[in-house]
Amino acid sequence: MKPITITDVANHAKVSKSTVSQYLNKRYEYMSEKTRRKIEATIDELNYHPNILARSLKQKSTFTVGVVVANILHTFSTQVIRAIENYFYEQGFHIIVCNADDNPEKEKNYIEMLRAKQVDGIIIFPTGDNLDLYKRMKSDQFPIVFMDRTIEELNVATVMLDNQLAAQLAVNRFVEKGIENIAIITTSIIRDISPRIERIQGYKAALSSHGIAFNSDYIKTVNIDEIPAALSEIFDLEKRPQAILAGNDIVLNEVLRYMKKHRITIPDDIAIIGIDDVPYASFYTPTITTIDQPAIEMSNLAAELLMSQINKEETKDTSVHRLKPTLLMRDSC
Repeated sequence: MKPITITDVANHAKVSKSTVSQYLNKRYEYMSEKTRRKIEATIDELNYHPNILARSLKQKSTFTVGVVVANILHTFSTQVIRAIENYFYEQGFHIIVCNADDNPEKEKNYIEMLRAKQVDGIIIFPTGDNLDLYKRMKSDQFPIVFMDRTIEELNVATVMLDNQLAAQLAVNRFVEKGIENIAIITTSIIRDISPRIERIQGYKAALSSHGIAFNSDYIKTVNIDEIPAALSEIFDLEKRPQAILAGNDIVLNEVLRYMKKHRITIPDDIAIIGIDDVPYASFYTPTITTIDQPAIEMSNLAAELLMSQINKEETKDTSVHRLKPTLLMRDSC
């Protein structure tokens, strides 16, 4: 059978091809409700499917964006992917999600693949070790937004949490409960990954604001598989900490496993706060106090920044946007 074309739809609905095109691009404000319903019914009746390749060639757009996350296992990453997908779906775009596993080489391969597929832009959780690649994208004026992590010298539009404030909220809560010996555990900072460094900075600043000297033995930055050993080191100290700030949700998972395995009672033996809210935090026993990131707000802002670049709007925003965290008080502290 001969494929149904946009001309067939226009003739059958007794409207112009341009009106059908406006409908397909969801520009409903250019037509009446009656016309919109008539085109919709015609498309269903004729079983019409737009030729995406032809549309892409004509409009010089693939209506596709890439999202390269550092580690898809993070609860925050999945929340962001869901919100970004929803935003771009409403704009008539598709997304391609890639998981870099915090591996710069894998990130580089994914970015090059996405550009080869001619995506219209990319939102990246940067690993930090592909500076030349990021610079080349900037010099090519390719639409790019950084998410969750910043590389300030590159002057790329970035959306991230106010990480120092997140750590400060946790430390302040511990101190309110009369706790001063506070440890912090994050995953490795070997590549200067900004959220982890900033959370340690916020931790130190908060202790200082309360007149508490920080103990370097209480600060652990290790790979995920090294967290149990780091916890053992902390608990073997002559002066054990009274509280642990888990730097992200994956660290929190490891901390809770360790506590259960070694029969350490929360909060009686040690208080816990985790940065990143997790689905089980509200029904774990005891419920877990967490610092929540505004994932949907952050995702929508990142998507809007990318879309403005894709649309080549005159004013280009290259600033770092830091959104505020929220303390969710529960029973682990």
